[in-house]
Amino acid sequence: MTDTLHSVSALRATSAMTAEEKKVVLASSFGALLEWYDFYIYAALAVQLGHLFFPKGNETAAFLASLATFGAGFLIRPIGALFFGRLGDMVGRKKTFLVTIILMGVATVGVGLLPTYDQIGIAATYGLVLCRLLQGLALGGEVGGAVTYVAEHSPVHRRGAYTSSLQTTATLGLLSSIIVVFGLKLILSDKQFHDWGWRLPFVLSLLLLIVSVYFRAKLHESPTFQRMKAAGATSRAPVTESFTQASNLKCIVLLFVVAAGLGAIFGTGHFYSMFFLNKTLKVPMEEVQLLIGPALVVVTPLYVFFGWLSDRIGRKPIMALACLLAAVTTQPIFKGLTHYANPGLERFLENADIVVTARDCNFRLFAEAATECDKVTGLLADLGVQYRSEQPALGAPTTVKIAGRLVEDFNPDTLRQALVSAGWPSSADPSKINRPAVFGLLFVLVLYLAMVYGPMAAFMVELFPARIRYTSLSFPFHVGAGWVGGMLSFVVTAMNVYSGNPYFGLWYPVIVSGFAFVVAICFVPETRGRPLD
Repeated sequence: MTDTLHSVSALRATSAMTAEEKKVVLASSFGALLEWYDFYIYAALAVQLGHLFFPKGNETAAFLASLATFGAGFLIRPIGALFFGRLGDMVGRKKTFLVTIILMGVATVGVGLLPTYDQIGIAATYGLVLCRLLQGLALGGEVGGAVTYVAEHSPVHRRGAYTSSLQTTATLGLLSSIIVVFGLKLILSDKQFHDWGWRLPFVLSLLLLIVSVYFRAKLHESPTFQRMKAAGATSRAPVTESFTQASNLKCIVLLFVVAAGLGAIFGTGHFYSMFFLNKTLKVPMEEVQLLIGPALVVVTPLYVFFGWLSDRIGRKPIMALACLLAAVTTQPIFKGLTHYANPGLERFLENADIVVTARDCNFRLFAEAATECDKVTGLLADLGVQYRSEQPALGAPTTVKIAGRLVEDFNPDTLRQALVSAGWPSSADPSKINRPAVFGLLFVLVLYLAMVYGPMAAFMVELFPARIRYTSLSFPFHVGAGWVGGMLSFVVTAMNVYSGNPYFGLWYPVIVSGFAFVVAICFVPETRGRPLD
């Protein structure tokens, strides 16, 4: 039987992809695009949802809570990976990722139908978190199923190129969500969008879900799985096998580290860059979307290019180089974004000294600010300014000193006026934004993602044996990429608030991607050309 399977693999390696296999790639990619659109539409509306579903009184706390809820969808992905991975290895790839797309669509439409915090209070927050958890559960099963399904249909010498088509859907999903939100904001007034227009992008996914389910239902099961099932070689306990075999466990650990590097690049380029431009640099979100959108369009074919290139020179060198470049250039890129998008803020950060002298500073995520220090530091962080903290004498009141001027009234308008008087720009000057330079820096960030993500699907599939492949690759990928990437904006922003420095949190993705580079170079094997049966 083993010799027969090897002969089939050799034959497939020399044959062109059939019409059926092309249909597999297209149908799988469309379904994956829908899943990513559903998942990313929340990111495109994170600021809006922060106002609608969380307690009022602290803009930074509401925004961080919104980011944390966004991250919750990533945190649960490994559970979805184990649950659906086990099903995929036992009952089949096709049936499993048909279920995941239905679950994702239902959860997304649910967000669009939820009452807001003003209508039902904290129950709205819980409902939003529940929908995000269901989305994450579905996506945990989708990624592993789609890449396994497509890879097991692909010729060995084109595996990187064909599976990389799936990887474009992450970027295209984000781009689609941006286009939909941007288009709605053009045709609706601000009040209409705030009152009900924000619901439309979520409800729209119902139509896409129907189309995607129709196409996926017509697909056939993976030929590799069919051969395993016919030979009685499927696993009865894929989770146990994945984590109790020493050689397989080693591969799981290595994939986790590489996926963490991917997550750091992914979260920085796709999400935090937009939040940084909008929240910190005060560039209007519509302008941010007009800058990031073209970068996503231009980079999309490069996912396939790097997948194709990995079929020729290997997966490992391309992914490792992306992690190295991200580690070295992330800090300079974000300082460059400040320089080119809001040069007035750059000058202010260099010259204005802001000192907060206070005790009892506690940042409470899902509640209103409790102390004067919480209110002041939350506001300063929300305004994107750099400050330092000092301990007062025992019994002394909280004070803020801006460029040498003592501010005793902590009313937000008073603090803003004091900052403006010291030279702080309350918004980015449109005439001073160097759009080609900002576009170039954003493109570099998403280029790193294309480099590491394009070959990643083929690399993951080739790393594990067929009988436990779905389970083995899904779990470490979602722990690494999902937890690091999904929570990155929250962690970076929280680190910035804690330090009072708008760049401090960026050391988080720098360290993660740098560590991934070292591990990739020293321990990760080259998988190009490995048989999948």
